[in-house]
Amino acid sequence: MAISDPGRITVNPVLRYLYSGKNIVGSALAILGLLLFFTGVITSFFWPFVVLAMYGVGALLAPGPPKMALAATSFDPDSIRRSLQHTLSMANGKLPPELQPRLQQIADTITGILPHYSDFPAGSPDLFVVGRTATDYLPSALQAYLNLPRAYASLHKMPNGKTADQVLGDQLTLLAAKMDEVADAVHKKDSDALLANGRFLEERFGASPLALPQQGAA
Repeated sequence: MAISDPGRITVNPVLRYLYSGKNIVGSALAILGLLLFFTGVITSFFWPFVVLAMYGVGALLAPGPPKMALAATSFDPDSIRRSLQHTLSMANGKLPPELQPRLQQIADTITGILPHYSDFPAGSPDLFVVGRTATDYLPSALQAYLNLPRAYASLHKMPNGKTADQVLGDQLTLLAAKMDEVADAVHKKDSDALLANGRFLEERFGASPLALPQQGAA
């Protein structure tokens, strides 16, 4: 069933950091520093600073979340394919198992639309929604999720009562449903339906610096 309002991922920055790999690696090195002190390896009066320094080194060296390629200024089939490939590569193995096929479904639907780009005028706002979804809405939703530590995304409930896993699932369900509608509108060359879907998704997933072109705009 389609989701009319998937909600957004909201984050408690303190809890996110506590769950993060940077905190885990830093804490592990700090514990190692404490063990070195208690076993007599470190005997300096400045051992607390050594422990803090080891924590800082661990936090700095731990990798951050992967980065998605976001928001191109123009759309063409090749750039959209590249964006989708990058998105799939970055998300591979980092989503709950039930969400990976949903992401692939969206990518497959968009890829199936691309051969029909030549059926529309160059720069047509009718297909803007396809490029915007591939290079902005989809990677932005995934980036917000991938920025979270895995345990935080699965266990911590946001103010709407859902975990980040559940919110992302709702977002992908909505995007999949709308891309199916867009594909149907493309095959029927139904410009009104394409623009309606574009404005619906902009309302749910916008707004970014890329404004949806107005019908009839130059």
